[in-house]
Amino acid sequence: MLAKRVRLLRVGRGWSQEALAAASGLHRNYIGHVERAELNVGLDNLEKIASALGVSLCTLLEPDAASLGNFMTSADGDGSDKLERS
Repeated sequence: MLAKRVRLLRVGRGWSQEALAAASGLHRNYIGHVERAELNVGLDNLEKIASALGVSLCTLLEPDAASLGNFMTSADGDGSDKLERS
């Protein structure tokens, strides 16, 4: 489920909804609606969310949410975080 995946990726990065909103250029309330599956999300906004979370759109839409357990955040020293498979 997309809503759960967005939340798991966000929480896995240690981000608040506000932080994800800022990184994606979307409103904090919109992120909350996405995570509660209260609206249909447009492709353009899905791309913004995926990019902010550092994952591909395919990863964000992948049907198997269990695979998220294999991701963890790491810093590579240049001030940016990325997701890596553990």
